[in-house]
Amino acid sequence: MSVRFTAKARRGMVALTVAAGLAVGMAGCGGGGSEDKKPQTSPSASKDTGSKPSAQEGKSDTPLAELKGQGGLLLQITSAERDSGGFVTVNGDLKNDASQSLVIPSALRGDETEIVQHGTSLGGATLVDAKGKKRYYVLRDTDGRPLTTTGLTSIQSGQTIPVFMQFPSPPAGTSEVTLQLPTFSSGTIQISG
Repeated sequence: MSVRFTAKARRGMVALTVAAGLAVGMAGCGGGGSEDKKPQTSPSASKDTGSKPSAQEGKSDTPLAELKGQGGLLLQITSAERDSGGFVTVNGDLKNDASQSLVIPSALRGDETEIVQHGTSLGGATLVDAKGKKRYYVLRDTDGRPLTTTGLTSIQSGQTIPVFMQFPSPPAGTSEVTLQLPTFSSGTIQISG
C-alpha cells in the first residue's frame, strides 16, 4: 500500500467521524419536527398538601431583635440558629429608614487588621454570653475573610439588604446572647437549635 492511499483513507475516516458527530449533535439539540409541543406543567408546591414549608415560610414576621444604627440604619435580626457543626448563624435585614441613600459605615467591619484588609463587612459583630462570661467574634475562613455579608458600600432610601454573620456556638445550655455591632445599639436574641 502506498503512503498516499493511507493518507486519503485516514482523511476520509476523519471527515466521516466529524460528519457523524455533527449529525448526532444536531439531533440532540431538538431541531427536528415543526410540531408545537406545550411544555409539561406540574402542580405547584403550594397546591400539594404534602409539601414542607421552605426556610423562609417558617420564619416569623416579628424580628428577634432590632438594632438601631446611625443616620436611619436599622438591623432586624430574623433568626439565630445553632447547627451541629458548632456554629451559630445570625440572619437579618439591613434597612435604610432614612429619606436619602446612606454610606455603610466602615466601622461595621471592626478594627482587626486581618478583617480590615478584606474590605467592608459586618466583621466587627460579636455575640456576648453574659451567663458564661464570654464574647464570640465573627468566624474567619482560612484566608482571614470574615464569615459575614461583605461588599456593603451604600444603601438606598427604603432599601433592605439581607445579611448574615457566623459565630462559634456558645455551650448548648446557652440560648440567650447579646448581639453587638459597631455603631448600632445592642440587642438580645434567642438562639434556636
